[in-house]
Amino acid sequence: MDSRQWACPTCEEERDFVQPPCIDGHSGDGGECPEWICADCGTAVVTGDAAVLPVVVAAARAA
Repeated sequence: MDSRQWACPTCEEERDFVQPPCIDGHSGDGGECPEWICADCGTAVVTGDAAVLPVVVAAARAA
């Protein structure tokens, strides 16, 4: 199982992150699965580029 060290947002320290077997098909074409799990607490992170989507915020109207 592959592992890397990153800052864990839950542990608030550098921790080993492991990559479980990819069941979503991300690595089927030889690419790397973006899903990683903190080996200490189980927090999941997703790496890579994220699609930027516009967010529409409706203005609250006073009653």
